Amino acid sequence: MPQAAARHILVDSEATCNELKAKIEAGEDFAKLAQDHSKCPSGRNGGDLGTFGPGQMVPEFDKVVFSAPVNEVQGPVKTQFGYHLLEVTQRQD
Repeated sequence: MPQAAARHILVDSEATCNELKAKIEAGEDFAKLAQDHSKCPSGRNGGDLGTFGPGQMVPEFDKVVFSAPVNEVQGPVKTQFGYHLLEVTQRQD
């Protein structure tokens, strides 16, 4: 079964999500931005969600995690929780 490790930043608006993505693309630290802005408890750990398999996260999240290139920030991804920036840090098929 595939496994992936990912980190994310969860915010309320698509606009905030896009602003944070621009900061990351300009070289700001993903983990620091997660600590400062993420509404998810994982923000305290720099957005780290650990390792998980398919079906353990909401479908919109799962779809990106198991298809996106590794180490490339994806988003905004909208779920029932808000808007996410997410980065797959490793994946095994």
